[in-house]
Amino acid sequence: MEIWETILRSLLAFTLMMLIARILGKTTIAQMTYHDFVASITLGAITANIAFNDKIVIWNLLTATVTFAGIAVLLMVLAMKNRRLRNWVSGKPTVLIQEGKILENNMKKIKITLDTLNQELREKDIFNIQEVQYAVLELNGNISVLRTPESMPVTRKDLNLIMTSKQNFPIELVMDGTIIDANLGQNGLTMDWLNKEIEKKGLIMKDINYAVISSNGNVFFDEYKDYISNPIDRE
Repeated sequence: MEIWETILRSLLAFTLMMLIARILGKTTIAQMTYHDFVASITLGAITANIAFNDKIVIWNLLTATVTFAGIAVLLMVLAMKNRRLRNWVSGKPTVLIQEGKILENNMKKIKITLDTLNQELREKDIFNIQEVQYAVLELNGNISVLRTPESMPVTRKDLNLIMTSKQNFPIELVMDGTIIDANLGQNGLTMDWLNKEIEKKGLIMKDINYAVISSNGNVFFDEYKDYISNPIDRE
């Protein structure tokens, strides 16, 4: 009877975690932010107890699991609507290399060593740090790299264009429909300039979900309405 009880409890724990994973969505699986790490560790420990710990009443464990899952989902929903909360819950990307210069203070804050940085660069087939213009530690722990123009691989487009001598780090102007005033101020941009750029695209502010000045200096706008009748992934 104990064996059958363990089997049934294990099936229940597995089914429960599958349901929770579906609710939390793909981002929790693909990334591991502070929020995702805490939720995964806690829910994993509780469901393990559901499967094997027969000394604790199973209803108490189920209640704890549902409660923690509810907290995780609530934080996820609130973070989607509030950028400040999202920064606190998930953290923010950290720039490690800027304009070819290693930012030692940023590396100390996140406790990453030069050995680790070099290893991450080698995994991206970069063996000479001089080839790196920007390196950013993303929320999921991966390092994204923008190479210097002269070290970038040649593409078909490059064969018809003269490569620019300088690239800039992308500047986010609008996120989730909210203007990022700090980024405008730090880069000497004004609201008048932003409004003119919006008008050039034939848009209005309330239509914009995301806006960024890309590394080549062009301004990209993403509207709330995608005008895509059949999106590839609708989950």
